[in-house]
Amino acid sequence: MIEIPVIRWGKPYESLEKADVVHFETGEVMARMHQANAGLVKMDMRKSANAREALRKFTPQQLIEMCVKAADLFLTAELPLGTGTQTPDQFCEIQSATTGLPLNMAKGNMGKIAFVLKNMGATLDALTRGLPLDILHKGYGMESRGVMVSYQATTDTLGLVLPSNSPGVHTLWLPAIPLQVGLVLKPGSSEPWTPYRMFEAFVAAGVPREAFCLYPGPHEVGNAVLEKCERAMIFGGTATVEKYAGDSRVQAHGPGFSKIILGDDVVDRWEDYLDLMVKSVLVNGGRSCINCSGIWASRHTEEIAEAIAKQLGPVEALPSTDENAALAAFTMEGAAEAMNNMIEEGCKSSAVTEVSAKYRNGDRLIKKERCDYLRPTVLHVSDVDDPMANTEFMFPFVSVTKCPQDKMIKKIGSTLVCTAITEDEAFSADLVIARNIDRLNIGAVPTFALNWLQPHEGNIIDFLYRNRAFQKSMPPAH
Repeated sequence: MIEIPVIRWGKPYESLEKADVVHFETGEVMARMHQANAGLVKMDMRKSANAREALRKFTPQQLIEMCVKAADLFLTAELPLGTGTQTPDQFCEIQSATTGLPLNMAKGNMGKIAFVLKNMGATLDALTRGLPLDILHKGYGMESRGVMVSYQATTDTLGLVLPSNSPGVHTLWLPAIPLQVGLVLKPGSSEPWTPYRMFEAFVAAGVPREAFCLYPGPHEVGNAVLEKCERAMIFGGTATVEKYAGDSRVQAHGPGFSKIILGDDVVDRWEDYLDLMVKSVLVNGGRSCINCSGIWASRHTEEIAEAIAKQLGPVEALPSTDENAALAAFTMEGAAEAMNNMIEEGCKSSAVTEVSAKYRNGDRLIKKERCDYLRPTVLHVSDVDDPMANTEFMFPFVSVTKCPQDKMIKKIGSTLVCTAITEDEAFSADLVIARNIDRLNIGAVPTFALNWLQPHEGNIIDFLYRNRAFQKSMPPAH
């Protein structure tokens, strides 16, 4: 049995409290995680400056080179894991076994993480808008325009309270290392595998161990990380986002409510975009904030919903090891049933029709002994003000909503990703200035098609560094 310790500034720490990480279907204990507590976190954060100092012994370029090396190690190497070791195949297998994520998705997310690491140099060049990284390292320097600028780190460490549902979110914290900011990670209870494997890959690539803390443990540990780190990220629901909305120290990542909207100029050709719409809903089991949960158009909405339902409705809940598995299991007791009840309640509205039921063989909710599944669900919504027009769940769920084009931007509400399929220049210009849209795609771009050279829900450079006034007098000429 593998035991996985707490990591305190790179050093393993064994605690008396341990928690089992179990197989979502069989209940078999896959590993035992040593548990941190809030007091331990608070004590360790007194030394957080040492993490940044350890990273500042290397230049950003040297750390970028270590990221590239870490990518290969993460993908291919047998790396330490607590009291044992772990091959890439074992990593994917145990991640799937404890989270309910299909094995094919675990492998796909592994590739995404490696891609970001391999392309870290280009990513940072884009996110800094071409600012020489030596300026961040030194604290000041000359821009290409010949202007003296200064940037100051806002924190010594970046704290993260990580989820268990979608390993792809780990790509968001990777740039912290070449930005010379230490990492304080509170892993998800059923998905500690990615943070621990990334830690070992970074260390094997030459990144100093003392730049990392990993604190598996109960909720109080996450609260301590958020309290003591001067910059932190947390992943959760709408309530989590609202809780930290006024806290500039915390980036709260919640539901995306991502959408595809069809302009009046292209909606009559909606069939040309059917495959894009279906994939945007289904990819990654519908679990990401960048999955499409709403499709908006002024007409043909009944036909669009029917066509999407015809493709998504028959999707079955297959074993996680099946290469065709497209749905992830819900391993938290009662979670899937609660979502199912919310949908059933929403469908009582006269404005809402579930279109997918007739294409589904059986119920939406599939209950098993130790986990549950939710089958894909497609609704048609005729009233833009109905709550089901702007709802998101952690499985392939989409509402196709009928709405006049001139009301769409206001009515879609807060939207992480908006794919606007239109060639209407005036409509496009309105979308560009819409403050309720974060990531905007104009044209036939799937909502899940991330460009890592673009910021995701805020630029991490602006979060970890601040631009400040700086002047330096020159010595008099002799």
